[in-house]
Amino acid sequence: MRFTGTKNYVATDDLRIAVNAAITLQRPLLVKGEPGTGKTVLAEEIAAALKAPLITWHVKSTTKAQQGLYEYDAVSRLRDSQLGDARVSDIGNYIKRGKLWEAFAAPERPVLLIDEIDKADIEFPNDLLLELDRMEFHVYETGETIRAERRPVVIVTSNNEKELPDAFLRRCFFHYIRFPDAETMQAIIDVHFPGIKKRLVEEALKLFFEIREVPGVKKKPSTSELLDWLKLLVAEDIGPETLRERDPRKLIPPLHGALLKNEQDVSLFEKLAFMTRREGR
Repeated sequence: MRFTGTKNYVATDDLRIAVNAAITLQRPLLVKGEPGTGKTVLAEEIAAALKAPLITWHVKSTTKAQQGLYEYDAVSRLRDSQLGDARVSDIGNYIKRGKLWEAFAAPERPVLLIDEIDKADIEFPNDLLLELDRMEFHVYETGETIRAERRPVVIVTSNNEKELPDAFLRRCFFHYIRFPDAETMQAIIDVHFPGIKKRLVEEALKLFFEIREVPGVKKKPSTSELLDWLKLLVAEDIGPETLRERDPRKLIPPLHGALLKNEQDVSLFEKLAFMTRREGR
């Protein structure tokens, strides 16, 4: 199994090397990077490239590691016993499989995505160490041991909201997705908008990177936001000359809601426009 990228995903050489290294070592690939740089999509494209099923576990602040293994619904069993339901004789009827169980029991070698692991409690990664190492776990209610018939390709994403434990990091192959440079971004745009006007892309990219470099911007626009913006520019038939315009009264780019995602950043650009008008008097 080797990942060489797909027609829908522009993978840099170092990213391809990282993916294949993790597959060879049979270790989880821990992927970090700015939100919107394609970490989650990477797992989807790896599954597509390897022709493997994708199992996704979206982690929330309330997610517990046990939920990835299984959950025992004791309340439902108690209720059914009171109603005289015959199913209560088999405790397995009240065991709900988690995403790790699904991955371990998959008939084909799957890609398991543990998405945004840093959202959960700090102990969450450590609670999965044994299961990810040995690729097995014990179901105490039934006495059975679940073992992975085919070791899944594990992709773990993090937005760096909190530090991950050293014990967990030691067991991962790490890769940081750097924000794409202009050349890589052009290649990404070509994949998503093959027929888009070259001059429009040139002006949009120039303005996009200028916005990212403005001091004080709280939320820098990401790759996914650039793609949304370009889609709107094409839909509204906004030409490159509009983007090239440097009128101080129009310092905020057209359809800026796709790029600027909070009132502080919009206010910052309004203040910059005001200051530019004053200096021009």
